[in-house]
Order: sequence, then structure tokens, then C-alpha cells
Amino acid sequence: MEEIHLYEGKTSTEAIQNGLKDLGLKKDDVEITILKEEKRSFFSILEPRIVKVEMKIKDTKKSNEKKIIKEKKELSKEAILMATNNIQKFLDKFLKQVSSEELNYSISDDKYYINVTIEGNNTNFLIGYRGENLNALQTLLSSIANKEIEEKVRVILNISGYREKRKKILEELAEKVAKTVVKTKKKIVLEPMSAYERKIIHSKLQNNSKVITESIGEEPNRKVVISLKK
Repeated sequence: MEEIHLYEGKTSTEAIQNGLKDLGLKKDDVEITILKEEKRSFFSILEPRIVKVEMKIKDTKKSNEKKIIKEKKELSKEAILMATNNIQKFLDKFLKQVSSEELNYSISDDKYYINVTIEGNNTNFLIGYRGENLNALQTLLSSIANKEIEEKVRVILNISGYREKRKKILEELAEKVAKTVVKTKKKIVLEPMSAYERKIIHSKLQNNSKVITESIGEEPNRKVVISLKK
């Protein structure tokens, strides 16, 4: 089944760029259709111009393979060792400073990423509202891991199984909202989400025969819109 996504912008070029950036693909990987705009009335002439485009991924398997190859580059043993040491030095001090309770961490790698897991009795403050603190800490760890390393090292942080729990919640939300859209025949705009969370929504509904998903807006307030297929 073809994956269809909708994107918008002030111009067709901006809408296309937003779509390609969100999907992580190149122009050659998608079929682009500029959707017909509604005729603007005199009273709406001062409203911001919005152009919508539809993107169909030509070959899902091929596109995904290209994306994986682009994103995944095997790290050298030296880079993994240096990045791990950098993270260890930071976490040994950081975790003692932010909590009086014992917090444990583990570091592993899968040749492509450095995986950091933090566990403890009270880790909610590290996770924050819907993972905001977790994502900020992950960004910080990535910066620290790359210190004095020529290769680009990506760090994936998980705290007390939050990633798995959040993914389940988002997948259930996607299914529930999709059913509501089909029932009411009205599109629904979700609250702003990170690229990681938007991807979960898109992936969950990409094979749904009745609805399509699109991302609109600018970071960090980019949102997923779920609407009926035409």
C-alpha cells in the first residue's frame, strides 16, 4: 500500500521542503502533487497564504533502505570507547548532583548508536513532562559523547522504560483518533510532538486504508494531522 502524506507551507516550495524534511527523503523518492487551493474571498485576502502538497512514497521498501543507510553508519571501536568514557565521566558526577537517591546507569552499543539506560526509584524529574527533560538530557549526552571525536556519535537515552511506555500510549492514541476521524469525517490536529513521536504516529497509521497523516507547522511546535483519505 502506498504511503500518502500531506504537508503545507506559504509556498509550494516550502511545503515540499517541509515534507521531505519530515520524511527524511529526497525528491526522487516521492511523487508530489500540489493540491488545488480553495478560491479566496475578498474577506480572507489578508489571511496567510497556505499551499498544500500531497506526497506519495514511490517505493516504501527502497526508500526505507535508503533512509537506514543514510542514518546508520557503523562506528569504529575507538569512537565507541571514547564516547562511552565521555558519557561515564559525566554521568558519574551528574547523577550524584541531581538526586540524593541511588540512580544506576548502563551503557551499550549496537555498532551504530550508543544506548544509555538510567534506572532508579524516582526518575520522573529526569523524564519531565512528556519526556521533555529526557530529550534535553539525550541532546546533552550526544554533545558530550562527541567531544574530541571525529566521527558523529548518536546517543539514545531511555529512563525507566519511558520510551516503550510512551510508544504504546502514542500508538493507542493514533488508533483511537483514526477511528474518531472515520466516524465524524473531520480531521483532528494533535498537540505538538517531537520528530521521534510524530514518526510513531505516522508509522502506526501508514497502512490504514481510511485515514492519512501529515505534519504541519514549524519546530518545536510541529503537529500531526489525521484526516480522511479522499
